[in-house]
Amino acid sequence: MITSGNGEAGVPSLEWKFSQVFGERAAGEEVQEADIISAIEFDKTGEHLATGDRGGRVVLFERIDGKGCTLRKDQEEMDYPVARHPEFRYKTEFQSHEPEFDYLKSLEIEEKINKVRWCQTANGALFILSANDKTVKYWKVQEKKIKKICDMNLDSSASARNGKLSGPTGAAPDFVFPPGGFPSLHLPVIVGRETHLVPRCRRVYAHAHDYHINSISNNRHLDA
Repeated sequence: MITSGNGEAGVPSLEWKFSQVFGERAAGEEVQEADIISAIEFDKTGEHLATGDRGGRVVLFERIDGKGCTLRKDQEEMDYPVARHPEFRYKTEFQSHEPEFDYLKSLEIEEKINKVRWCQTANGALFILSANDKTVKYWKVQEKKIKKICDMNLDSSASARNGKLSGPTGAAPDFVFPPGGFPSLHLPVIVGRETHLVPRCRRVYAHAHDYHINSISNNRHLDA
């Protein structure tokens, strides 16, 4: 957690406070074990931030100020301070790992995220590695346009009969279209396309570690 005040030369000063969960907490409020952050990492541009928690979730944030700014390495070499402190907003989250049980070793494998690592972006999609004690997963997060359809001409009375039209005796009635058709009958219409971030697990690296995973590093294949 960071709070700001007035500093020298118009640059706000920072007051650092340690917090391992998201959101404001009242004094004495109990923190859920699953909400405790266990891993955090920026991408190489500083525009995105990823966190993992003890509940197996990965939460992504994006920077909302200073789009197109210089790289963090270049900023660190500057002789003057940056006038504005970076701000990040929530982007998306997904369940990366679930609790498992190793029957051969009689060992419980918790879902806690030990490490997250950004990979090279491609075609506007974000790629990230996440790992718990035994399994590494390779995720792709990309925007998808979801179509919404309306005006389906559904008959609610027919739907109540599981889509089957029947006469008084249970047999299908003799149905004939009139010569001019039905003016109210028309094709479904796409009314809009909403954009959603869709996380997708592209690869799972499991059952390859005798000991707990403490760190991960992407190789040249994943950066390509």
